[in-house]
Amino acid sequence: FLDYNPLNVANTRFVGTENFARLFGDPAFGGALRNTILFVVGTVPVTTALALGVAGLMRGKIPLKGAFKAALFLPSILSVVVIALLFKLFYAPGGALNQSLAVFGVAGHGWLTDPRTALPAIMAMDVWAAVGYYAIVLDAARTSIPDSLYEAAELEGAGAWATFRHVTFPLLKPAIAFVLVINTIRSFQVFVEVLVITQVGPLGSTNTLVMYLYDTAFRRLDYGYASVVA
Repeated sequence: FLDYNPLNVANTRFVGTENFARLFGDPAFGGALRNTILFVVGTVPVTTALALGVAGLMRGKIPLKGAFKAALFLPSILSVVVIALLFKLFYAPGGALNQSLAVFGVAGHGWLTDPRTALPAIMAMDVWAAVGYYAIVLDAARTSIPDSLYEAAELEGAGAWATFRHVTFPLLKPAIAFVLVINTIRSFQVFVEVLVITQVGPLGSTNTLVMYLYDTAFRRLDYGYASVVA
């Protein structure tokens, strides 16, 4: 409810609901909200589906299963800043992605400089970094399902899809709900990836709610309006 700048406290003034009216008429806020919703909708279902698939893969007999699980979990213990820097190099004009495409005769692309691909590029990075953690969570939940249920399903002639639909999925619902809730919250809070990789560019195409809040509060020092954004 204030026009407040921490470097100019003497001129603080009460503005009532002016900051709220400003929020709903602010195209930058609208763009940040839209980008954030796109990020959530584009990453949460994909991450959950892939995590389910990987958890199912881990239930089978695969060589070096312990090493496989450790490799899956590795992105979860790495700093987000480190991952973002690595993917920034990966997406660079002379980076590994464009070099790999060149091998197949495909022209390179400015993944982080094109407004159409910058946000999807960050979304792909987020999915890659998150799948392993959620797959481990779902695999842990899956180990609690008694083998007798799978044996009974097999005796009844149930195929792989029927077994998943009628045995695995119903008993994994609490774990899947946990994954969906935690991943949704985390996706709405996306910030470090954008700050490191694109700084809201190009043309604001990667601006998100938390990034906009950070910019408003700590770069423009408009604390009253930033509080409304928060």
